[in-house]
Amino acid sequence: MEKPHSPSCERNREPILDVLRRYLSGHRHVLEIGSGTGQHAVHFAAALPQLTWQSSDRAENLPGIRAWLDEATLPNTPPPLEFDVTGAWPAERYDAIFSANTLHIMGWPEVEHLFAQLPSVATSDAVLIIYGPFNYAGRYSSDSNALFDQWLQARGAHMAIRDAEAVDALAGKAGFALIDDIAMPANNRCRVWRRRHG
Repeated sequence: MEKPHSPSCERNREPILDVLRRYLSGHRHVLEIGSGTGQHAVHFAAALPQLTWQSSDRAENLPGIRAWLDEATLPNTPPPLEFDVTGAWPAERYDAIFSANTLHIMGWPEVEHLFAQLPSVATSDAVLIIYGPFNYAGRYSSDSNALFDQWLQARGAHMAIRDAEAVDALAGKAGFALIDDIAMPANNRCRVWRRRHG
């Protein structure tokens, strides 16, 4: 099959990789939630060979992810997991969890469920890194994000840019403390949490 391709993945992969290098240098096993096209998985696994990069997504996206992984033939990318945050979660534990451009696509109940379930897959020293747009104090960080949010709402009423404070509250309930909030290109952020306890 022809591999799916996301231009935004090509644009944002290097800035995200800089963050991953900074925070995952001592880590070994990453769960990527919502791998989309699979482009990020291949790029990050190639650049960070010490990591086993476990991609995952809903069933309809797995063929595209497999196409990217099969072409790259990297030793540190196991087959993608079929995974919906509201369904069964993986039995394995991971010392890093990464997700890009997913929170604004999920409905808020799904976001809540994602964070509530994180302790079931995270080791006691796990790092959580989430990339995407965020609002602060209920306000858009840019005019382009406001327009993007309108576009999301037109696609589906459940979609929306999430408030950073609301997400932090969910992370806190799951035992994760925010340790960094990094400005990224195109008015996105990379937000990093560390698990506080086992």
